Amino acid sequence: MPEELLDATDHEILGLLREDARRTLSDIAGRVTLSTAAVKRRIDRLRETGVITGFTVQVDHAKLGWGIEAFTELRFVGNTKVDEILHTTTRMPEAQAVFTIAGDPDALVWLRVRDMAHLQKTIDEIRRHHQVTGTKTLIALESWSRGN
Repeated sequence: MPEELLDATDHEILGLLREDARRTLSDIAGRVTLSTAAVKRRIDRLRETGVITGFTVQVDHAKLGWGIEAFTELRFVGNTKVDEILHTTTRMPEAQAVFTIAGDPDALVWLRVRDMAHLQKTIDEIRRHHQVTGTKTLIALESWSRGN
């Protein structure tokens, strides 16, 4: 659904759901001055058209023992297909997201690990892939995210 088909109320509803996906329909309705039924119809339409793709929970990974975030640039041999680049790390539990990039580097992998030894092991595992020609890793000190 092109963004121009969403009105200000749709954007407001999306913003409220980004803040807290567990908000009740009545809470959202009160904030956007619509009926609960009208809010439900709008949310259903946003889901049906693929604007809303799901509802998630935010986790404090540090409390689970996975508090270190890093980003690793990957370079591959020249004839590597994009699908192969994606499959290099997508099966790794440490990989949170993989972005293929036009240009240099070929991909950026967002990693989450327990400690520096775990990061080293993870990078070593990535480097063992026969088509990876180089890596560069950056460790995140702090993060902020707007959300999806």
